[in-house]
Order: sequence, then C-alpha cells, then structure tokens
Amino acid sequence: MERRKFNKSLGLLSFGALVGCKTTVDLAETQPGDDTNNTPSLTPRYQLSLAQWSCHRMLQSGQLNNLEFAGFAANLGFTGVEYVSQFLEAGLTNPSYWDKMNEAARKANVQQLLIMTDLTGSLGAASNEDRQSAIQEHLPWIEAANALGCHSIRVNLWGEGTKDEQRERCTESLTILAKIAANSGKNIIVENHGGYSSDAKWLTQIIKDINLPNCGTLPDFGNFCIAREGGKKWGAPCIETYDKYIGVGELMPYAKAVSAKSFAFDRRGNELSTNYTKMMNIIHKSGYEGFIGVEWEGAGISETAGIKATKALLERTITAIK
Repeated sequence: MERRKFNKSLGLLSFGALVGCKTTVDLAETQPGDDTNNTPSLTPRYQLSLAQWSCHRMLQSGQLNNLEFAGFAANLGFTGVEYVSQFLEAGLTNPSYWDKMNEAARKANVQQLLIMTDLTGSLGAASNEDRQSAIQEHLPWIEAANALGCHSIRVNLWGEGTKDEQRERCTESLTILAKIAANSGKNIIVENHGGYSSDAKWLTQIIKDINLPNCGTLPDFGNFCIAREGGKKWGAPCIETYDKYIGVGELMPYAKAVSAKSFAFDRRGNELSTNYTKMMNIIHKSGYEGFIGVEWEGAGISETAGIKATKALLERTITAIK
C-alpha cells in the first residue's frame, strides 16, 4: 500500500493481468452518496474501516472529494476511516479545513482513525541532513492527527545502504518521531510497505529495539515484496518476497491497525491473492481487537464494487471464526 503517487496504479493493473485480467466477481454498483449497503459493522471485537486509497481514482478525478469521503464510507456501512496524506494537504495551509473534516465525520458518525503519510522524505536516508528533513516533514501530520482525533500516523521506513545500516538509521529516526508524537498522545505506526519494511523480522526488530508503547505496526495483507526488478519501489516484477502469513503473524503483536488488502475476486467472492480465512485466524489468535481496514487496489471493476466485495468477504470470514 506510490499510494503515494498516482502511477502506482499502473503496477496494480499489471497485478490484475497476472490474476486474470480483471476481477470476476459480479457485484452491484453504488455511486458516492448512495445508501445501498449500509450493513452494521462487526462488534464488539472488530469493526471495519475504509482506507482512503481504496478511492484514489475517484478522489484524483474529482468524482469524490475528501470532505465527502466520510459520508461515502458511512453509506457503505463503515464506522471508521483511514486517510492518506496527499488528499489532506489543504489542511496544512488552512487549519480551518480540519474543522470541516471533523464536521463531516461527525455527521457521518464515523471515527477518524489514522493518516497514512507519503511523500514525506526517507527516514532511513544515508545523509543525517536528509533524515532530519524527513522527520520535520512528518511533524505537520502529527499535528493533523491531533486536530482530527486520529490515534496514529502511518509512516514508511525506506532508506539507503545495507540492511543493517538502514535498520540503524530507521530506528534512530523512528524513535525521535515516536517521542515527539507521544507528547500529543499519538502513535507512530509502520506498515510493511516495500523494501526492508516488508521483511517482518527486520521491522519487528526495530519496534522491539525502540520499545516505546506508542510505536507499533500496521500489518498489510499484500505488501510483502522486499525487492523489485531494477530496484524500483512499485510497478516492476517482484524478485524477493516474504511469506505474507508468517509476516502478518510476526507483525501482529505490535499492531495498532490492520489493512485488509484486496486486488481481485473469484465468482464466489474470495480474494485471489490472499486466503482471508487463514489471515483472519492469524489476526484473531493474536488477540488483536479494533478496526480492520479495507484497502481495495484492484482493477476491472469500480472502486465502489471492489470496496463492497472486500467488506463482504471480511464480514463473512469474521462471522465464521470460531
């Protein structure tokens, strides 16, 4: 889960080709604002949230705007929302924008949970100056999370150098950020999101070394590619992967959120790249309680239909857990 930049979607189209060109599940469409799938979220142990990147094409085309997102999510039956920083930039220059977002969330009766930050520098850069700059670029998003009542900001751990060098640099930068965020009661959480961050043992070692209660993980079902051809972050074939089920299991003890990634479905509504039953059992056995975030990244059907299919699969799977 670049989410990051719009051309990441090109890589998703390639994934769709690998699993059969397009999603095969036959789903009814809803348009933004249509209250056609407003089923209650699961309680008390799990609730479902909607990750904003699921709607990135609608948001980037103007079909949906950020202030409509909370209502859109609520109309599909979600009780929480997860934002992406690139869609919230209006608030960085106009703090009253946060008031508008809070009002939209209040009217929709959804919780604003976290902000996924991107394009905010490299916390593992070789240069100390670059690392300090990256830390500074994250600070406004901690303030935004505070203004919106979010519990966390999601950061990326990308860097330069050897595996050990990056671990040392990322540990230092992440410690600084977590201590700053603690002053306002916010968490700094890291997603397995490419590079060494997709090596769950590498990432969990960093979290263990930092050993701060507000520094944790955001396990994602789909981001376990450690290296791609040509050294690219996105859009190229993966040449080194980490087992997703082992990875999620290793990340869950430190999880403060979970991202249920989806790309394509069969005609029975099962996700083609991830066994949701196996994954949700791993999450359940970890003792995690809270929100499971839907993050649709596929092609071949609309974003609304993909979101609905993922939500339905999660609800069906969670209900069946013994």
